[in-house]
Amino acid sequence: MTITRTLTGLAVAAAFVAIAPTAAQASTGTSDAATTASSSSFSGWGTYYAPGRRAKAAGSLSATGEDHEDIPTADTVKISGKVSDLTRGSSCGLAVFRITYLDDSGNLPFKHHTVRDCTYGSPKSFSFKYPDVYEVELKVCSEAGSSKPSLNCLYAGTWKVIYLSK
Repeated sequence: MTITRTLTGLAVAAAFVAIAPTAAQASTGTSDAATTASSSSFSGWGTYYAPGRRAKAAGSLSATGEDHEDIPTADTVKISGKVSDLTRGSSCGLAVFRITYLDDSGNLPFKHHTVRDCTYGSPKSFSFKYPDVYEVELKVCSEAGSSKPSLNCLYAGTWKVIYLSK
């Protein structure tokens, strides 16, 4: 299902990229070089909650060097924010990021980056960067402490898209 969704996203992005430069040139008279120039963007995301409002996460994302020539990706994406455990028990709050990136062979695999907070009332701050990013998705969960998010956390419910290179 992830591959199908990624391929669908690529097809839509490719169609947009093929149409947008022509429309932009017609209305502004710019060249291809100006249309595909690198840019940077900054946006806030959140507050997102785990089911039952047992954890929350919020923050910001900045993308630099977006290139739309072939497959749209950002050279670097920096994600920062805070995750909070809102339970008084042994549960932890998790912010799980699914980062889809462009690898050396031109594929779009993904990896997970998890930030865990197990201290009620003391949000945990985080900040990290990834190169060649196509999409960043987020899921907030609350579960017992362990080294990795559970399968229920990863596969139940929906991912929130917080960045998509377009």
